[in-house]
Amino acid sequence: MRAEHQALVDKIKQSTALLRRHLDWDNALRRLDELNALSEDPELWNNASRAQTLMRERNWLGDSIKGVRDLEQGLEDALTLIELGDAEDDAETVAEGEAQLEQLARTAGQKELESLLSGEADSNDCYLEVNAGAGGTEAQDWAQMLLRMYTRWAEAHGYKVEYLEESDGEEAGIKSATVRIDGRNAYGWLKTESGVHRLVRISPYDSSARRHTSFSSVWVYPVVDDSIDIVIEEKDCRIDVYRASGAGGQHVNRTESAVRITHNPTGIVVQCQTQRSQHQNKDACWKMLRARLYELELQKREAEARALEDTKTDIGWGHQIRSYVLQPYQMVKDLRTHVETSDTSGVLDGDLDQFMAASLASRLGGAEDAAG
Repeated sequence: MRAEHQALVDKIKQSTALLRRHLDWDNALRRLDELNALSEDPELWNNASRAQTLMRERNWLGDSIKGVRDLEQGLEDALTLIELGDAEDDAETVAEGEAQLEQLARTAGQKELESLLSGEADSNDCYLEVNAGAGGTEAQDWAQMLLRMYTRWAEAHGYKVEYLEESDGEEAGIKSATVRIDGRNAYGWLKTESGVHRLVRISPYDSSARRHTSFSSVWVYPVVDDSIDIVIEEKDCRIDVYRASGAGGQHVNRTESAVRITHNPTGIVVQCQTQRSQHQNKDACWKMLRARLYELELQKREAEARALEDTKTDIGWGHQIRSYVLQPYQMVKDLRTHVETSDTSGVLDGDLDQFMAASLASRLGGAEDAAG
């Protein structure tokens, strides 16, 4: 076996050992057995909230254990292929085994990084908001491109996407939109995407075909459950009701049922227009507001722990996290981690893993340095 492939074998073995330690393997197997037994108890569902929590834990633990076993079995299969190919002097079989090793190493690295998503809300579902910056139609079109990019990413990872609010631009695109993304570690992965995103391209809306620079902001915050106590005084809030506006279709109700809540002490604004009744939209808004206030508290804790300025400043209009250049050359570059690619169409189709992984690794490295 070539030296580079032996290095991959060592890396995969190291990753699986780390994953086993992180899971506390023997205890994880025992806990999964307990959860499987509990799931067969018909009385469990007398308390729906507890049942859902236990089922989420069971699914996560089952998937995590299966992931480690799949890596170990995949490594054994790949090594068997390489041995078989070497014994029969079959270069094609050896190449197939080596390709499997390379894929396994990528998967192992991803799982190892994901195992470090241990922040207080990292495993939660999340809300993602996109807001167009100054610049009219061009910025609003860019906001819609970003929304499509994130929904494509979410769907590719098996996450569920629910539209909560979408405000059309005057000619094209959107002024703003909010979606809820449901799935294990949705917040942990997407939280690094909060910030200002810059687009440079020849504008399709400029008859002179000039190059334009547009900005849109992305804000990500975790969905919180009822076990997290966030106190909101209704007297601190302004509640507005308005007629829903959007791209049309069944998910937009055009009666005056849309709701906007403004939290005066913080200036946070949330809105929802996709439910049939004003009551349902208001309930969704209260949940979103609780989530935003909780995320604000998480920011403060992170800032204190890492002795950095409040993360809120990181998503101000003056702070860009990534540039997407479509003309005169093609390049997407993350300004925090310096990861870049010329595959702009792939990125805009949702291929964001390399940016998220680098940003997460950078945050974890900073946290470890601070702790050390």
